[in-house]
Amino acid sequence: MDRRRLIKSAGAATLLNFFAPKNIFSATAENFQTPRRVLRIAHLTDIHLQKDKAAPEGLAKCLHHLQNLNPQPDIIFNGGDTIDDALFNTKLNVKKQWDLFHAVVRNECCLNIEHCIGNHDVWGLITEKKDPLYGKKFALEQMELENTYRSFDRAGWHFIILDSTHERKTGIWYTAKLGDKQVEWLQQDLENTPADKPVMIISHIPILSASVFFDKTKVHNGNINMAASLMHTDYKKIINLFSEHKNVKLCISGHIHLADHVQYNGVSYYCNGAVSGDWWNAPYYHETKAGYAVIDLFDDGSFSNQYLDYSK
Repeated sequence: MDRRRLIKSAGAATLLNFFAPKNIFSATAENFQTPRRVLRIAHLTDIHLQKDKAAPEGLAKCLHHLQNLNPQPDIIFNGGDTIDDALFNTKLNVKKQWDLFHAVVRNECCLNIEHCIGNHDVWGLITEKKDPLYGKKFALEQMELENTYRSFDRAGWHFIILDSTHERKTGIWYTAKLGDKQVEWLQQDLENTPADKPVMIISHIPILSASVFFDKTKVHNGNINMAASLMHTDYKKIINLFSEHKNVKLCISGHIHLADHVQYNGVSYYCNGAVSGDWWNAPYYHETKAGYAVIDLFDDGSFSNQYLDYSK
């Protein structure tokens, strides 16, 4: 380009800039800020702690692994099925299981834990129904909780911990649902949460999952039959409620011992495997390795969920 054409081109550019709308601005680092991580969560679920099968050593290894992450998680969310089983065991046996869990955590963990109740945490031995701790009260006492579901705010996010496990009409445990009282509470809690505050939901049993089709489902006469204990039977009611509150960002669960991710109607549903793998019988359950998830939450409502193998 010769000197005359260069000057003419520069002049046109100046005029264009002068008459440009005032809301057009240059792309700077200030205009495109990177979301800031406000909380890192370690999601451990389905520990099924027992004294046998090297389970205490396995949990300790998992706790060491997550505490050595850089950066270290700020908190642990325990997704339920903390102990091996309370549904079919005596009070003394269940107490021993909880004592073992507390001992491992006390000796191997420096992080606070938020608990979610799982089906195997419920003391369901039918012959013990007259005991004051029968049902969920035993687990609530051990987890130092007043209720099986609750919500709280932290780091600019709203957290809702649900109770997925309910007694059947026959008096036998359990079916997967919230129940009318909890649904009403959930609806009110979401209505009371500012629309610009991101929400994370924690349940033991998945609200929505793809893994359920790989575990204990049966095909009969061309129809897929699924047990009412595998996934929330009231999933449609819950999902419809979420559709009214666009600030619900993600739901995490366990129960199936498999890892998957379902994206539906703007909400991410993560089933985050199991610390115990195949109930401590093997490190894999189907295609999922024993592990836990690290969840990073950001100030703009975005997030990441990464499933980790703690044996490495």
